[in-house]
Amino acid sequence: MKSGVFGLRYGEVLLVHLTESGPEATVYNTFGLNDCPAQLWDELDATVIAAEAGAVAAILNGPRYWLMSGIGKADRESMQRKTFGGLEMNRQATVQLASMNPAAYTENRVDRKAVFTFDAGRPVYELVDPDDRRWIMQTYSQTVDPTLGLDDLAGLADRLSLPSGWRYETRVPSSAIVVDTTTRPASVLQDDLANSYSLTD
Repeated sequence: MKSGVFGLRYGEVLLVHLTESGPEATVYNTFGLNDCPAQLWDELDATVIAAEAGAVAAILNGPRYWLMSGIGKADRESMQRKTFGGLEMNRQATVQLASMNPAAYTENRVDRKAVFTFDAGRPVYELVDPDDRRWIMQTYSQTVDPTLGLDDLAGLADRLSLPSGWRYETRVPSSAIVVDTTTRPASVLQDDLANSYSLTD
């Protein structure tokens, strides 16, 4: 388990390939290698990256900031590593995309084999869907709004274009929230500001 993750900055490159079951993205990110320095991230060219990788598309996903306190992941030392525009990244997950351009509030399945722990006593930010399932924000993003910061998250209910029957809530849990997807795919979605959420148990 890597602790002290809260607030750390990172960036991701998703390499998209077409499979029999639909578009699939291999996710590489800078976590644990560097803090996604802006001077390198801003120079990345998705078209060039896709061509070099033989992918149908490359998606630049970031910069982002973790909101959990700790991340547990097996075999971190043996991860496949690539360099994109001078940024070293590790292969972290495979995502079955709902489409080539997934809409906000659409569930995607992520094979990440990880445990995310959100400590008690620290605010968490959640979407609640019409079935009362809770989706906890795992990262906030500056992809859509480059100025979005931690202090803005409590007020997002007024900014998000939530689907009918959805709501956005902030609460302070009295016990740790653990999202364990080591043995099953994670269910992940994004809001219309590109913040990412995991379905909790």
